[in-house]
Amino acid sequence: METVQRQFPNLPPRLVGLEEIASNLWWSWHPAARMLFKMLNRQAWKECGHNPVKLLKELPKETLAAAANDSDYLRHYDVVLSRFRKGIEQEEGLLPSRGADLNGEAIAYFSAEYGLHHSLPFFAGGLGFLAGDHLKECSDLGVPLVAVGFMYPEGYVRQRIREDGWQDSLDETLDRDAASISRVLKADGEQVVVKVPWVEPPIHVAVWQTAVGKVSLYLMDTDIELNDPWNRGISARLYIGDLEQRLRQEIVLGIGGTEVLDTLGIKHSALHLNEGHAAFALLERLRERIQRGMGYEEALHQVRSTSIFTTHTPVPAGHDVFPFYLMEKYFHSYWPSLGIDRDTFFRLGLHPKEPNAGFNMTAFALRVCGFRNGVSKKHGEVARQMWQCLWPDLPEKEVPIDHVTNGVHVPTWIEPKMELLFNKYLGPDWLDDHDNPFVWELIEEIPDEELWKIHYWMKIKLIDAIRDRSRMRWAQDRVSPSFALAGGALLDPSVLTLGFARRFATYKRADLILYDMQRLKKFLNDRWRPIQIIFAGKAHPADDPGKRILQRIFNAARDPEMGGRLAFAEDYDEQVAQYMVHGVDVWLNNPLPPMEASGTSGMKAALNGAPQLSIMDGWWLEGFSGKNGWVFGEGDVSGNRDQADAEAIYQILENEIIPLYYRVSENGIPHDWVRVMKDTIKSNAPRFSARRMVKEYIEKFYTPALKGA
Repeated sequence: METVQRQFPNLPPRLVGLEEIASNLWWSWHPAARMLFKMLNRQAWKECGHNPVKLLKELPKETLAAAANDSDYLRHYDVVLSRFRKGIEQEEGLLPSRGADLNGEAIAYFSAEYGLHHSLPFFAGGLGFLAGDHLKECSDLGVPLVAVGFMYPEGYVRQRIREDGWQDSLDETLDRDAASISRVLKADGEQVVVKVPWVEPPIHVAVWQTAVGKVSLYLMDTDIELNDPWNRGISARLYIGDLEQRLRQEIVLGIGGTEVLDTLGIKHSALHLNEGHAAFALLERLRERIQRGMGYEEALHQVRSTSIFTTHTPVPAGHDVFPFYLMEKYFHSYWPSLGIDRDTFFRLGLHPKEPNAGFNMTAFALRVCGFRNGVSKKHGEVARQMWQCLWPDLPEKEVPIDHVTNGVHVPTWIEPKMELLFNKYLGPDWLDDHDNPFVWELIEEIPDEELWKIHYWMKIKLIDAIRDRSRMRWAQDRVSPSFALAGGALLDPSVLTLGFARRFATYKRADLILYDMQRLKKFLNDRWRPIQIIFAGKAHPADDPGKRILQRIFNAARDPEMGGRLAFAEDYDEQVAQYMVHGVDVWLNNPLPPMEASGTSGMKAALNGAPQLSIMDGWWLEGFSGKNGWVFGEGDVSGNRDQADAEAIYQILENEIIPLYYRVSENGIPHDWVRVMKDTIKSNAPRFSARRMVKEYIEKFYTPALKGA
């Protein structure tokens, strides 16, 4: 199999390497590569959404010809191209050095979503960005990973706020030929199309590839003429609401995804499931071994010893459960191939406390995977408590669910100007060793003035971006002036800025800081020491309670009594997330504990110097040092805890955060605040990096799983 080489007819021969770079998402985490495209035409780069494929398709021939004759540009181009080619060469990574025998085979990573870049909208939230960061770090470390997911051609939901503050969700079809993806082709030039086994009437998937550095991500698309209309919609969008269609989607992801790898000749010794949506891949691993002559129990033992399952969901309602009648409809001809009967098959997905609920995908994955983990230390504890019923003879502490705390891909989430500052004081090779805590002690070498100058520049950049979005919405849609003001038109970079950006699920309590509006107004409108708050995020299209929280925040931002110091940044995506984690002064996080499995947005903010104001839940239980931010909600609160938690936020703001921020020296630098910024970076950057995370997966799971193959 091979992938099509995209042709850019306007590209001069001297610049053909731009096609190589644009076709691999390596460019998305290398600032020099992004600058290569930005230098061609800064305004066009902005208008195309920082998408190099779209840029090269749209730039006029004259612009590219001028670049091909510009000696300054060519010097930059030659350096980046050589680094790119060297960077994606497959070198021996960490696994062989840890004793794992790869035998020419890879680890297969299955996930329902991937957050890689906003030009590839295959994600809904944190789960997807965790998967995307995992792939990028595996590329950087040379881990032989191959990934499988969905295309979701109609899955990009744009957020539009109505005049009454209600969220509308607008579908936007992905232009497959204007993104860093390629059709996987057969020798005759036709796109590879794979039939999903064991499903009747048949379902077919067209196969696409996204190159993520050294890692290949294969994407399945059911929107092809071979399929009937209902089947064409299976991969249309993420997390389909219709239960039967959702089941079919997960069959295609797990069983169809395994068939795609087999068709492409990609062997994998171990399987890593990122949540339970793709757990049916375990069935195919069982079936393949039984077909080779193994008995059921022997095959089950080998699958267990080579399969890893990561659960992200501490909320019982967040786990997929399919009625037994639907499972029988789609799997009645499948379980005989495993050599088992109906009841034995159904018991694989039985929840002991809810035996009549249906086939539980998380219970199934926990039973059939030998390596299991939550995504923070606290979440590991919660998961062991939730799922002790699967191991009733073991005490809770001995339930075999480990944890690997999430981390973020540092090269993706650090602001390029901050990276240049670190190059200067941490040494030019700090990125190669960025999970080493000792490297980060050199943060102390950075003069306060320089760190504050970079932070203030990032803050201006954030506010300019939000203002520009608000201006464009006002100009294009003729919304009311108050609507534009709610979008952030009056934000002020000199004001202490809190940021809240995440999915608007009710348990995340986005509106908690609005609990006492009169008290909040005093903070916002203080003449000498005001605060401002920027909100961003989307509610799920079917989540009306989440939409009501969003509506309340947006309408509060329109209220003149808020002084223009509440803002809601519309149409939250990866690009807005970048601006937010780079530019805010404080990251606000107040979910209902223990419902935050980990969280990663705060890690990204901390990397860029923004301390947390966070409840003690998720990763922050491990991240808080006493000097790198502020905590609340440590004690037990019976019943509704909103009032107590809101009061704690107000007190911390009034007594600690606001005075500290506005305590400025004669040269205009808040040295005590910069002290907290430095402690934030030092304590969190190495511990909550994807590099540390992937190395833990290698030590705890990948190496023993490969040895068990």
